[in-house]
Amino acid sequence: MTRAIFVLALLVAAPAMAQTSPAMAPALTGKHDANAPINVSADKFQADSNAKTGTWSGNVLVVQGDMRMRANSVRLNVVGKDNKPDKILANGNVVVNSPNSGTVTGDNGVYDVVARTVTMTGKVVLTRQQDVMRGNQLTVNLETGVATLGSSARTPGTTSGGRVQGIFTPPSSSAPASPNAN
Repeated sequence: MTRAIFVLALLVAAPAMAQTSPAMAPALTGKHDANAPINVSADKFQADSNAKTGTWSGNVLVVQGDMRMRANSVRLNVVGKDNKPDKILANGNVVVNSPNSGTVTGDNGVYDVVARTVTMTGKVVLTRQQDVMRGNQLTVNLETGVATLGSSARTPGTTSGGRVQGIFTPPSSSAPASPNAN
C-alpha cells in the first residue's frame, strides 16, 4: 500500500506539473525524485480486507523528497488477487506542495489508476509565487499530459462558480521605463 500512497502523492501533484497556461508552464513543470522514501503519517489507519481498502485519517501527511501532501483522509481501493491500486481518494483540505512545482489545493482528489486521470474538485487553486489559477474541477490525463481547469455553473442564490480565474504577474524589468521614451 505504501507504493500506492506514493502514487497518490505524486499524481495528486500532477495538476501542478501539467501545463495549464503558458504563464504558469515554467512554474508547473518541476522535478521530483520518485525513488525517494515515502513517509505516511496520520492519527489513525484502518484496513478493511473485505472491502479491499486502506484508510489513513486525521491529519494525513504523505512526504516524498521535497513533495508533501496533506489531507483529512486518504483511502486506497485495491482490486484483484494482486491487490493492485484501483482508485486513491484524498478527502478534505487536500494540499500538495512542492518547491519546484508550487501548490495545488482542493477539497478532494481522486486518482483513477485504470483511466490514468487525476481529478481535483471543490475550491481548486493552483499557486506558484504570485501566479494563481482557480476553478472548481481540475482534471489531468496522465497519458496525454492534457490538463483542464473548469468551473461549474453558478448555483442559484450564490456568487461563486461559473468562471475559471487566473492572475499572472509579469516579471519585473531591470531598467525602469523613462517617462520621455518617445
